[in-house]
Parts: sequence; structure tokens; C-alpha cells
Amino acid sequence: MTQTLRQLVTFDEFVAKYPDNSGKRYELHDGVIVEMAQPVGDHEDVVGFLALEISADIKRLNLPYYIPKTVLVKPPGGESAYSPDILIINRPNLVNEPLWKKQSTVSQAASIPLVIEVVSTNWRDDYYKKLADYEAIGIPEYWIIDYAACGARKFIGNPKLPTISIYQLIDSEYQVTQFRGGESIISQAFPELNLSAEQIFQAGTVQI
Repeated sequence: MTQTLRQLVTFDEFVAKYPDNSGKRYELHDGVIVEMAQPVGDHEDVVGFLALEISADIKRLNLPYYIPKTVLVKPPGGESAYSPDILIINRPNLVNEPLWKKQSTVSQAASIPLVIEVVSTNWRDDYYKKLADYEAIGIPEYWIIDYAACGARKFIGNPKLPTISIYQLIDSEYQVTQFRGGESIISQAFPELNLSAEQIFQAGTVQI
């Protein structure tokens, strides 16, 4: 569960105060500061595995991308800022980001070829709020990795099974393709990434 600190603040107030030196992770949801729960080991296995695989592809293909540690994503309008589990940054566009130098924040689709959220108990944020806001930004590709099948049946089906939902922006709207078990994922951002859904779900135990 996430713990919500109920005080309405602006984005500028949020970035002036957080992150602090506590080692905790925070997001801003419509003016409400949300303290993110410490992730479990399986969650971190998936994040670490994917970060390594994608970084290897970036290096091999000599792409102008990298994966930062603590960059925020700010949707247009409103007072929200997200800290994705994995954020791919297109380095050349950072010169066009007005919040980059002082606030380590991106808000333009051209800066974000891919964003990935690994689902935990706060699955509603990933499937509802962040899905809508990432679409509003125009991020070309958004993955939701639901390794524990936490999401509602309307998102991952019945019976509920571990599912990777890859949303791709088509005519300014997200269209989803889902992958389970031994199915190979298909990514427009990284078309040569050779991984099955199950390899990602079992990241803590499977050696590639």
C-alpha cells in the first residue's frame, strides 16, 4: 500500500521539498504527496532485470537513450509528478525541457520513448491515472508489468494471470497488446528486444 500525506501542494513546492534525505520515494498526484511503499523483492527483480536488458540494447544499437535514477515525469496542466519504475530518456531532447536543468523533470513526449511501471498493490494508479496522464503527454509506449496479476479482471482478463500490457500511441490514443506465458513481447521502442513475458516475470530465478 502507498501512504498518502494529505496536503495539497503545487508542483514547485513538491520538487523544492522532495526528494528529501530520508531515502523514501514520493510522487505528486493532483496536489497530494504520495509516499511510495518500499517495493518487495520480486518487484525489484523485474525492474533490475528489465533495466539491464534494455540498457544492453541501448548500448548495442548506439541509441541516444539512457535510464536515469530519479527523474520525474510531469503531465500537462495540473499538479502531478511521477517517478516511474523504468524511464527511458532521449538525451538529445533534454535541451528543450524547461524543467530539466533545475528540477530534473521531463514533460515532453520527445524526451520519453518508453516508460514502464511494475504493478504492486497500488495497481489502480498504473491502470487508471498514469495510463491517462502518459497518454496525455503523448509518450509513444507504456508498459504495465503485472507479474502478480494484481490488476482488475477488466484489465488482465478472467481468470487473472500475470500479464504484460504494452500500450502504444496510435492517433493520439493508446492501443494495448497483452503478453502472457511464453509469448514474446513486441515493442516498437525496442523491436530487437528478445524476451518472453515469462522470462520477465521470473527475472529473479531465470538466467538469460
